[in-house]
Amino acid sequence: MGPVAPTVADDATTTGGDSLDASLERWRVRLSNVTELSLPTDYPRPVPPRVVESEHARNIGEDAAAAVASVCVAMHSSGGAGEHKQNSHNVNGQSIDQSATPLAVVLAAFFVLLHKYSGEEDVAAGWSFPSLEADPNGAQVETSVLRCAIDKSMTFADVVKAVSQAQNTSLSDPVPFSLLMRHLYPQPPPGTPQDGPPPPALMRVRFVESAPQSDQESDQSDTLAAPEPHAAHLARRGSTAGTFAPHLLSDLTVYLHPLPTLRRILPLRLRVRYNAALFTDARIRDMLDAADMLLVAAAKNPSAPIGQLSIATERAQLCTPDPTMDLDWDGWHGAITDVFHKNAEAHPDRVCVVESIDTGAGVGDKPEDCPQRTFSYAQIDRASNRVANYLLKKGLKREDVVTLYSYRGVDLVIAIMGVLKAGGTFSVIDPAYPPQRQTIYLTVAQPRALLILRRAGPLPDAVRTHVRDTLFLACEIPAMELKDNGSVSGGWEGEGAEEATREWGEVGEEFPGVLLGPDSVGTLSFTSGSTGIPKGVRGRHFSLTHFYPWMSMEFGLTEKERFTMLSGIAHDPIQRDIFTPLFLGATLHIPTAEDIGQPGRLAAWMAHHKITVTHLTPAMGQLLSANATTPIPTLRNSFFVGDVLTKRDVARLQLLAPNNAVVNMYGTTETQRAVSYLRVPPRGTYPTWLADKKDIIPAGKGMKDVQILVITPGGLPAGIGEIGEIYVRSGGLAEGYLGLPDATAAKFVANPLRSAPTSTVEIPFYKGPRDRMYRSGDLGRYLPNGEVECTGRADDQVKIRGFRIELGEIDTHLSQCAGVRENVTLVRRDKYEEQTLVSYIVPLLEQYDGSQEEFIKSIREHLKGKLPGYAIPSVFAILRRMPLTPNGKVDKNALPFPDTARFSGPPSSAVPTTPSSLSPVQQQIHDLWAQLIGISGPIAITDNFFDVGGHSILATRLVFELRKAMGVELGLGVVFREPTIEGMAREIERLRSTDFNIVPPGESKAVFDARDEDAEEQTVDYAADLEVLDDPSIAVSEEVLKEFKYPIDPKVVLLTGATGFVGAYVLSTLFKRHPEAIVITHVRAKNAEEAMKRVKAAAEAYGLWISDWEKSGRLQVVLGDLGKENLGLSSEDWERLAKEVDVIIHNGALVHWVYPYHRLRTVNVVSTVDALRLSVASGKVKPIVFVSSTATLDNEYYTSGADQGAKVMEEDDLEGARTGLKAGYGQSKWVSEKLLMKARERGCIVKIVRPGYVLGDSRSGATNTDDFIIRLMKGCIELGKVPEIANVVNMCPVDYVAGSIVAIASDSRIGRDNASMGVFHMWNDNPFRFIDLFRLLRVYGYPVEPCEYIQWRQALMDFTLMASDENSNALFPLLHFVLDDLPTSSKSAILDDSNTKEALRGTDVVCGRMEDLFGRYIAYLVKSGFLPKPTPRLAHTSEASQSEGSASKREIAQRKKNASIADYIISGDLDARELPDLEGVHVATVVARNRN
Repeated sequence: MGPVAPTVADDATTTGGDSLDASLERWRVRLSNVTELSLPTDYPRPVPPRVVESEHARNIGEDAAAAVASVCVAMHSSGGAGEHKQNSHNVNGQSIDQSATPLAVVLAAFFVLLHKYSGEEDVAAGWSFPSLEADPNGAQVETSVLRCAIDKSMTFADVVKAVSQAQNTSLSDPVPFSLLMRHLYPQPPPGTPQDGPPPPALMRVRFVESAPQSDQESDQSDTLAAPEPHAAHLARRGSTAGTFAPHLLSDLTVYLHPLPTLRRILPLRLRVRYNAALFTDARIRDMLDAADMLLVAAAKNPSAPIGQLSIATERAQLCTPDPTMDLDWDGWHGAITDVFHKNAEAHPDRVCVVESIDTGAGVGDKPEDCPQRTFSYAQIDRASNRVANYLLKKGLKREDVVTLYSYRGVDLVIAIMGVLKAGGTFSVIDPAYPPQRQTIYLTVAQPRALLILRRAGPLPDAVRTHVRDTLFLACEIPAMELKDNGSVSGGWEGEGAEEATREWGEVGEEFPGVLLGPDSVGTLSFTSGSTGIPKGVRGRHFSLTHFYPWMSMEFGLTEKERFTMLSGIAHDPIQRDIFTPLFLGATLHIPTAEDIGQPGRLAAWMAHHKITVTHLTPAMGQLLSANATTPIPTLRNSFFVGDVLTKRDVARLQLLAPNNAVVNMYGTTETQRAVSYLRVPPRGTYPTWLADKKDIIPAGKGMKDVQILVITPGGLPAGIGEIGEIYVRSGGLAEGYLGLPDATAAKFVANPLRSAPTSTVEIPFYKGPRDRMYRSGDLGRYLPNGEVECTGRADDQVKIRGFRIELGEIDTHLSQCAGVRENVTLVRRDKYEEQTLVSYIVPLLEQYDGSQEEFIKSIREHLKGKLPGYAIPSVFAILRRMPLTPNGKVDKNALPFPDTARFSGPPSSAVPTTPSSLSPVQQQIHDLWAQLIGISGPIAITDNFFDVGGHSILATRLVFELRKAMGVELGLGVVFREPTIEGMAREIERLRSTDFNIVPPGESKAVFDARDEDAEEQTVDYAADLEVLDDPSIAVSEEVLKEFKYPIDPKVVLLTGATGFVGAYVLSTLFKRHPEAIVITHVRAKNAEEAMKRVKAAAEAYGLWISDWEKSGRLQVVLGDLGKENLGLSSEDWERLAKEVDVIIHNGALVHWVYPYHRLRTVNVVSTVDALRLSVASGKVKPIVFVSSTATLDNEYYTSGADQGAKVMEEDDLEGARTGLKAGYGQSKWVSEKLLMKARERGCIVKIVRPGYVLGDSRSGATNTDDFIIRLMKGCIELGKVPEIANVVNMCPVDYVAGSIVAIASDSRIGRDNASMGVFHMWNDNPFRFIDLFRLLRVYGYPVEPCEYIQWRQALMDFTLMASDENSNALFPLLHFVLDDLPTSSKSAILDDSNTKEALRGTDVVCGRMEDLFGRYIAYLVKSGFLPKPTPRLAHTSEASQSEGSASKREIAQRKKNASIADYIISGDLDARELPDLEGVHVATVVARNRN
């Protein structure tokens, strides 16, 4: 039984009989094919789900309120009485009109936002509203799903009507939501795997309407602390306990609170609760601004389509480009030919090109063994001059196309520069293309000259025939080659060869001096066309030089750089490879095909050549890092373009090159250059930059004189998060498409947002400023900081491995294949998250013989003649029929990804078993061990980390050092799971290989999937230990139980854990409540004297010790050890205790948040079995009070109920945590509790107490400085930052916890009701949140800056990684807990504490408010020296800054009290009037003790 939602009506009683079945069926139709919303997030969605609760609240703006009123009036006026009646609904005699209420109008505005943010025209969101029917169980709200069709052509009034209609449907046809979900998405029986996808998360976004409230009630509702009865029934538990809870969690919930006041036009308060693990506060604020803006715009333009309503708020306009501003249209830096020639004249002997030579020796070659050719600037300049002069002599005209049949080498540089110097336009053909593809390029280009590079080989016969029969060439240079001495030659043969050779010899090497301007066309690059014919893009000279001066300054590029030529030679990125170094006067290094193709060798080549700058596509970056072991310390800048860049790609490259800044850039062939940038700093200077980033690196912002604009489908500049098409506005766009004026006009559009610019500057071959924008077809959205992230394609054009591909072109050729009836090609991410081209084909049955292999082979052969290799799909899936949507279109979402297990991974490598044969990874781990532990001698790879001097704090530092050194996200558990060098290395290698999700050879998919799921944390079947440890002989017969009398005033109490914080208070409370009792404390010590000293020291530390305890003999010690058999007791002591003890309080345990279950099993679990055995030994029944922990409830099953207001009842059987507990400590307590519950079923008297966080004494303020909350406070003070976490933290004072434990142990009422009153929750009814705790730090004068949790975590991680030792921050010992998932791991379930309250009835034990107590705690911590003294000015400023106008009398009184305590803390004058018990506490003793 899980958390029980309060005040929930039974599903079966809500609607009766046939009407319920009919309603469920109607709802099934309404929600058919519904999809969950996908909103833009700022951080990656955590897996498993994590929630960092945060909120933002404000009243709706005055202008927006007036707009809502205006819309309501207008709709009622236009609708008339008939429409009003049509939109009314009657429930139990109440007429409900939802047609144009203010709440409906506001809700419609948010639905428009969801449409704009998601790009979806089918929007579904959760809706909770006040219940209209009397509920016998007091349910206050109902929940439903609102589903609306919304498109850009609808007016706002249309949307209001659609939303109102959806509301009316929910009101008129109510169905309990949990029942609806079970009907729509039947769940398998417990233990049965889910068949098919999980239910859609229909509550991803939820709107909650509340009844009108008073101002005071509204203020109270703005807290996250109290359970939310309106959402209670979302957490229905029962036989399907927990089935839907994960799918009902909301990323974003908007509360609409009407306020009963006449002071405002529309007294409506909006409160947004959101998951700060996904969204930043800036995004939420902008969303609320956008809602206001949308309402005002809708009221002003009631007939305008919503696509014409802007949500570009003032905030958005400040951080996004202004499309009306002028750019540097006339910024002409000269032609690349002129700049290069000047560099050659200024530095003729400077090295220009270094070409590595493939010797053909094979894979045994190393880069350092390969010969290379080196050419100076003067040599390259003279050789390219000669090519240019020859072309001019043969009649080449300005902008004539010259096709280069090329290879990757220095000859390509000569050819390109020669064509440009002659004023021509170069186009490159790669010999790797199929001959048919080559002829298509030649047909489109219609070149006037042809340059064939000797090392590219001769033209294929079919291509040669095409050239001869269809082209009109002015000249051809065959077999062109640059000799080692810098001279360039051609290889004419046959007829006319002698004359051509003579003419070649006659041309000089002088600079031709052809005048070029910004609008001169110099490049012809190809991009895919939907008809199957590629389009030629005519590139201007403007962009060949314009951006380099800016890049030089922005990225620190100089003439000393060493660049690489790695791009595909027939694609426009090759231009940046060549022109960047030539412009800067730097050096270009060219690798061999072997250097690029052999895994791991490219990194070695770059390291050998000391490369400093490289241009890459993500695919080339993966090739560079794959199997690479050679570091590249000289690499400083890597510029990526051509495809989406993932966080994984960056991390792997920066692992090889820690000094390398990765610059993600966005550009297309039509923009000529990469035109945006986002810089990822080097790992060596900012090791955690990637930690909170999403998987896809954003495109960033525009470069100098470039704007990356997101334009909505309505033609407006987009707001933050609004999806739209990416337009590139720049003076450096390409001229257009060759011979395609209509396509040029459609894609290169004049800026419609301003008038055409003018200029008086006169430049040759310059058409003047043209304010144009290129429509990329890519979809994107603005982030809150103004950067752009790409989200997909507006059409079917995609990019794979840097190559742009038109899916329509592939399908055109596929449809022409024999035997193909239907086909569709998609880009799918395979199970390794790699983008893959997949073609789905339905064959013509009469031509299909069932042999898939032969059929696919024939298709491949057909496509090879039509498409370049990169455009041929990797996977073909043969289908019986295409899945269709209801409107008859192909349902692309229903097309499965075929099994691709045939793709093999990297070869496995044997793991060395001796230190003398350490792998590089093992060597790094070995060195880190030696450094951290301080070992000078050798360490065997099979040595245990903890056996050679490691401990849990060092384990934390080891993991962080390994993360930094290895570039993998290791979990802390790896040190305990794999505590040897051999095991850690194996785990790191596994993570690295699975970083690409490659299945290692020989490993089954099942094994791999299981290991992948456990990559972060090993799954432990702790529940299996129940059957192993349960002892049926531990029982009390019914006869004995009937005669048993509960010891109201026990004579002898056995207490374990008396030397701990809680144990010391339990001991003190026992003596206060039972002054005549004897308390025997179980202590681990060498002898009785040392044991008594330990007990005394603990009590003294907190000001509890009374010497009479020992003198009177009422305090006794017994030597024992929880980690040993029979509690480590001697047989004599065991027998004595079995006969003398009346009550056992088993409080002792090993509390450790890192140790896995097996490390805690003996001390925590086996000792509980022994304590149970002792409780029935010698025939005497002894009640046992077990002090457990709410850590037994720390899994999604229980904590998710808190989001929906569900309480965990004390009678819960804990079955909801049989799986899912992550921490070994919680697992050990769960097993212990279940063993105790089993024993209770057999008659044993068992009481289980579950405290949460135990804080200090409510009288003295004395607290445990090693407590997590206290360390968190100190760590935040040291860091100067506090996270904005709104989680409720269940904190109780130690005297309340101890008082409750003793009361439970002493209450005969509790003892009689052994079955129902077996569990007691410690719950503070005065909710206290993390943000309250951190606010009080400022109240008491600590200069801590609030920031979002993700940013705080990043700052703490940076602070720690840069620290010299583990004493640098109080949180270091708990870093794994704080950094991995603090909000989720510290999240409290809401606890029912009825049993505890019953036990305390009639006592003076109360649970104090943390707001009242924290000043006392801080005063104690300052006096003890644990915390520094705060700053006086900050203390008073913090309180004064809070307006008293909106505060309650209690709040004002509390602030005055806080300020008074702050004065005491600052002055150090902690007198008895304010803190009466503080002086008696031996604070120095407790601090010293906790430090030890």
